[in-house]
Amino acid sequence: MWTIATRELRSLFLSPLAWSILAAVQIIFGWFFAILIYWFLQPNVQASLANDPNAPGLTTMVVSSLLDWVGIVLLLVSPLLTMRLISEERRNRTLPLLLSAPISMTSIILGKFMGLMGFFLIMISMLMLMPLSLLLGGTLDFGQLASSMLGIILLMGALTALGLYISTLSANTTVAAISTFGAFLLLWMLDWGEKIGEGQEGVLSLGYWAITKHYQPLLKGLFSTADVVYYLLIIVLFLMLSILRLDSDRIQ
Repeated sequence: MWTIATRELRSLFLSPLAWSILAAVQIIFGWFFAILIYWFLQPNVQASLANDPNAPGLTTMVVSSLLDWVGIVLLLVSPLLTMRLISEERRNRTLPLLLSAPISMTSIILGKFMGLMGFFLIMISMLMLMPLSLLLGGTLDFGQLASSMLGIILLMGALTALGLYISTLSANTTVAAISTFGAFLLLWMLDWGEKIGEGQEGVLSLGYWAITKHYQPLLKGLFSTADVVYYLLIIVLFLMLSILRLDSDRIQ
């Protein structure tokens, strides 16, 4: 499993696509971060905060706003990376060799998943250097910062698991990317149709299943086991479906 994860991570950094995504994401969020800092330092904003005894802090107004956009942008970017996990093995006709190796389907899937998650963790760690730079001139709420990081990691884990499963269904990377993007967009837009299930509460509400809804409280520092379990269930579900799909291919 660790060998596959290491190979997957190494192959990503040998690809110009991964470096292009890293560069684009850093530039985009560097611009977002500069705009948020400029807005926070405006005299009218500072005056409003000074007159409000319950004013939000620097972490809420800058860091949480930045990480909110991180989740949305990575939701759009991740299909470009998940599309190749299994689809590329099918296209290159190396999947039969992988399936015939003396390793379990679970090790293959978990190795692929952990390899890509390693890449996302590197990307998120680089992005976190921006909020940490605020310590040079201010203070941060490290509890809220840790909660926000947990929310982003869980969101990326759910997106990676879903993208991995869709990648097992197709030999065409383009089809896998478009299908993954469509699935992500649908799960994001479920929150927009929350009024359809008006009067329903909890899991019976349509908006409850929106994939971005459950990391919003974590960005605010509101830790809830229900939000964490939601993402863990998605991760486990789609990893299990991916394992079953590969096992079906091996039997055939």
